Amino acid sequence: MIDPASGFAAIADVLIEDDLVVALDSGMARHTDARVINAEGLVVTPGFVDLHTHLRFPGFPEKETIESGTLAAAAGGFTTVCAMANTSPVVDDVETLRHVYQEAGKVGVVHVRQLAAVTRGLSGESITDFSRLSDAGAVAVSDDGKPVWNENVMREALTAARELGKAISVHEEVPEIVAAGVANEGENARLLGLPEWPCTGESRIVERDLRILRQTGGHLHVAHVSCSRTVELVRRAREEGLQVTAEATPHHLLLSDELLNGNEELVLPARHPYAKVNPPLRSRADVEALIEGLAQGVIDAVATDHAPQAEADKQMPFEAAAFGFTGIELALPLLLDLVRSDRLDLPTLVERLTAGPARCFKLEAGTLAPGARADVCIFDPDREWIVAPESLFSKGKNTPLLGAKVRGRVTHAIVSGKLVHKLL
Repeated sequence: MIDPASGFAAIADVLIEDDLVVALDSGMARHTDARVINAEGLVVTPGFVDLHTHLRFPGFPEKETIESGTLAAAAGGFTTVCAMANTSPVVDDVETLRHVYQEAGKVGVVHVRQLAAVTRGLSGESITDFSRLSDAGAVAVSDDGKPVWNENVMREALTAARELGKAISVHEEVPEIVAAGVANEGENARLLGLPEWPCTGESRIVERDLRILRQTGGHLHVAHVSCSRTVELVRRAREEGLQVTAEATPHHLLLSDELLNGNEELVLPARHPYAKVNPPLRSRADVEALIEGLAQGVIDAVATDHAPQAEADKQMPFEAAAFGFTGIELALPLLLDLVRSDRLDLPTLVERLTAGPARCFKLEAGTLAPGARADVCIFDPDREWIVAPESLFSKGKNTPLLGAKVRGRVTHAIVSGKLVHKLL
């Protein structure tokens, strides 16, 4: 059992009564009449927490539903997911926010927490009513998918969020620099004739937002960090005492823009739209910087940016295809590769999947300490399996790992004391 939030790491039992963890100890199961899950040889952790999930509700049932998305989350070990607001309609008012929570209460199998939009209609022009949305349950605000391009609006938003103690999760992209870019700036994009998306398109708006943060105070959360320069900016800002947190995705921590050229092991041809993601896969040097940042705690959390797409939106020429990977079920096997290669130790990885993200948005999650809500992940780090469409609960099958043999799989997920996923 590994629970970084309480510093507990030992071979032990966890006792759950109703929806709470009652005790962590050894030998308890032999002395109670409890239902027993034999996890010998497995790893038991708090349920994972995802700060960045696209459940596509409301508006896009062909891509994902709350039911299919939360089933996928449970299969990936995530017992709390934070859904993004770029839906149809946008989650920019209390009525839509309540609609999401009503649907989640009916069909969701894990805890769904909703982010509200920063600006009305994701327009970047006028901020939403943060106070009312916070009172109705919004855990943070974000215009994910679009930057808050207007400096005055960003200043107003940071000030308003500061008063409520909420984070602004920012999608950092300078439209004038990114333009029509679809692939990381560099040799791979040029050889394939793909429009380039340079790292300066990310780092320059991060610099701008940190400048505004110095003026306003508040909490800036940098979503899906992809570039070494951004890691360094976050590091310096934290040393300066600014309240900045950051997340990185499993794919940006493991995959590079070399995937654009195709991969024989993954049976992925060059220029395949399954290698197109926002922000794009970066250079190997950027990947190394992200891993270092995650290990050092500069990056607080792994967040999946699970972005299921309908097959028709992906089966197009690379430039026209939709961005995004389905990733919530594949995060664990990817990330365990960092442990196996000695780039990250297992307790640190578990912390970045549990207590770390829970702190970012002040969520009731991420620990197995007695008295905590009984959200539990159990996984087999050595279980090998083939990624196939039929093995994924998500409606989206858009992953470059289709057909690959991966290692590490969740065997059980428990949400509020209820077993919601068991690997057959």
